[in-house]
Amino acid sequence: MSNFGEQIAPNAIRFTRTLPGPIDRVWAYLIDADKRATWLAGGATELHVGGHTEMHFHNASLSSLPDDPPPKKYADFPTKISFSGKVTKCNPPKLLCYTWIDGDDFSEVCYELEPNGDEVNLTLTHTRLTTRDMRLSVAGGWHTHLDILEDVLAGREPKPFWRSHSKIDPVYESRLPKAD
Repeated sequence: MSNFGEQIAPNAIRFTRTLPGPIDRVWAYLIDADKRATWLAGGATELHVGGHTEMHFHNASLSSLPDDPPPKKYADFPTKISFSGKVTKCNPPKLLCYTWIDGDDFSEVCYELEPNGDEVNLTLTHTRLTTRDMRLSVAGGWHTHLDILEDVLAGREPKPFWRSHSKIDPVYESRLPKAD
């Protein structure tokens, strides 16, 4: 199984990862604000369709390793950024989908979990990505965040987000289709 995300439609990226289980533990890292903040973003999520969700990102804090400035491409972005949205599907501990609202744009993220012995298969699909730049940013971001989640679940020190993202970003530049 490849750790790389794949563009599965003109506006959608999908990742499949096998993570250390059990499923309830992985689910907790998707829904618990403090646990999710260790690999992605903090913020509360109301676990029902129509429930509010908040995502508070601070990528440089995801590792205790020092000196992890954003690359030039993201240098003008705030070091902390927040998004809100609404839960569109929720079936604990197997399915969670929510919108990700950024100004006038919104996309949708879906996590699907399936037990696999002592491990858990995670399928993450991010849709409504309207431009190639959006797909590139999302692909590199999710790839890096999922690597960090795997490290956290395995009890390893996560690699620095921005240094890791800077290495994977050019890979997606060559992997994703050039046309919108």
